[in-house]
Amino acid sequence: MRKVFALVVVLYSPAAFAQDKPPTVGGKALVQVTPKTTVPKGAAPKAKPQSVATKLQACLEIDDETKERLNCYDGIFPPKPKPKAPAAKGVNDCAAFKEEDERLKCFNGFAEKIPKLPQ
Repeated sequence: MRKVFALVVVLYSPAAFAQDKPPTVGGKALVQVTPKTTVPKGAAPKAKPQSVATKLQACLEIDDETKERLNCYDGIFPPKPKPKAPAAKGVNDCAAFKEEDERLKCFNGFAEKIPKLPQ
């Protein structure tokens, strides 16, 4: 019985030691490659950030003179109404208009002047 036990110990001990070492090919250890960025299941990959001009042009695709288009513009430039809004010198100034129609016309004026960007 002792001889059988000694034989089993001798045969299984090298196998136990071999499991501690990583597998090798040609003397070099194998390496498991993992992707640099992992996206959780069900989540969309991160999109490239869009420029303000691209966002404004996307708003132009919504029906003209609608609340949805104004909401799109307000999402880019949140409204900051002022009692006496100055004349708009830039698209940022459109957020100062209190009246929705004025704000929409101001945004439309600037968004329509932007040249089409390549996709």
